[in-house]
Amino acid sequence: MSQSIIGITKSLLYVENAVDALQQHGVDPAHISVLIPESGGVPDTVTIKTTKAPEGAATGVVTGGITGGALGLLAGIGALAIPGIGPFIAAGPIVAALSGAAIGAAGGGVVGALVGLGIPELEAKIYEDRIKAGGYLLAVHVTKEHTREEIRETLNLCGLEDISAVTEK
Repeated sequence: MSQSIIGITKSLLYVENAVDALQQHGVDPAHISVLIPESGGVPDTVTIKTTKAPEGAATGVVTGGITGGALGLLAGIGALAIPGIGPFIAAGPIVAALSGAAIGAAGGGVVGALVGLGIPELEAKIYEDRIKAGGYLLAVHVTKEHTREEIRETLNLCGLEDISAVTEK
């Protein structure tokens, strides 16, 4: 079974630093997911109505140039509206889970998507509350090249909080 390490913070800078540090340690950008409130400090980002992976690279470059580059290399970057929470910029594998939750179940929202990624429902509700309060979520799929402890330590050093490991479904 594969695992992911998830953390949250109130600082976009912490997320960008964590993504940059993970990439410097060789973590594949395709294994990193972020969820950022669209109104939460990504200046001049144009809302993108698609999350198709092929377009994601070009979209990511544009957005990345605006946000300093760290997030721009992530796969499938795009915008989506989550019922009951609002508009978000999302990138990585979480995009597909959230798109399905946003389209399929208005009541599911972030909790349904996070549970689908393997996060226990109680933790998913805590993350959703933190996101509603302006938090930025970062998740990293653990591969053989990078241990869970290395990724957890990187997120901790970059200022993320409520870091947990989950088994992906």
